[in-house]
Amino acid sequence: QAQLVESGGGSVQPGGSLRLSCIASGRTFSTYMMAWFRQGPGKEREFVAVISQSGGMRQYARSVTGRFTISRDNAQNTVYLQMHSLKPEDTAVYYCAAGLKGGVARDLYDYWGQGTQVTVSS
Repeated sequence: QAQLVESGGGSVQPGGSLRLSCIASGRTFSTYMMAWFRQGPGKEREFVAVISQSGGMRQYARSVTGRFTISRDNAQNTVYLQMHSLKPEDTAVYYCAAGLKGGVARDLYDYWGQGTQVTVSS
């Protein structure tokens, strides 16, 4: 199975920025759609962003459009989530996920990281 490890979370003030990274093990990283989900306190895990295998297609949740950017480096088996203009409502555990067929539904993804905490507060 693929193994995903997130990093880059932390505490930031509103309006700040963070860059999350997810490094994947395995030989076939480039064949996977990669996504970011998040789960805030008392909330369901929700879709944040997805990127296609070659990076040619990217989609975002409405709540993060214009503020977050997903990207990937297949040579490094890494997917990123660059977050700008962070808001308190962005506070959540952020998870990366991999699936051979991607989309906004979490059941489309076969592999998940352990998550990294992002806290946005003043």
